[in-house]
Amino acid sequence: MNKKLVAALSGGAALVLALTGCGGGDDSGKKLDAWAKTACDQMQPQVKKITDANASIASVLNEEDSKKIQQTDSVAFQANVDAYKALAASVDSAGPPPVKDGETSQKNAVKALNDLSLAYGGLKKRIDGLDTGDKSKFADGLKGIAVDMGKLKDQSSDALKKLQSGDVGKAMAKQPSCQATTGTPTKKA
Repeated sequence: MNKKLVAALSGGAALVLALTGCGGGDDSGKKLDAWAKTACDQMQPQVKKITDANASIASVLNEEDSKKIQQTDSVAFQANVDAYKALAASVDSAGPPPVKDGETSQKNAVKALNDLSLAYGGLKKRIDGLDTGDKSKFADGLKGIAVDMGKLKDQSSDALKKLQSGDVGKAMAKQPSCQATTGTPTKKA
């Protein structure tokens, strides 16, 4: 059941990495490059926090101690709450990208990231409320959390894809802070 949780987390991290690690391309203009640098520089530390939090969940993938799983996941969910909220603030403070419909894409991305922060807050409450003394109930609760995390990966993808599409994506891809690849957790055998 914890493997499903890790798989769902990987999808959530992929959304953030898609936002910050788009494909390369042509010169999009100095204003757009400057915007991309600002956005990428502000977002990269938060992406690292999310990746680290997801890696900590992966680290307890085969853990038998329900209490340790609960504590690790709770801390990771809180880190994701804070990081997604900070990502939303970063995208907001960078301002709209200087492209057609840039303001709409920015607002949609900020809302999507804030929604992810709230959703992880809900998951933290749920993991904190699971009964670690009853392995069966804990496993069922963890399975439910994993299912909901799977839904999170699709929750905001449209707005994020729009923000990092076209010329914006190309400009972001040129930025060293958007090229850093920290990877996502993988399943353990």
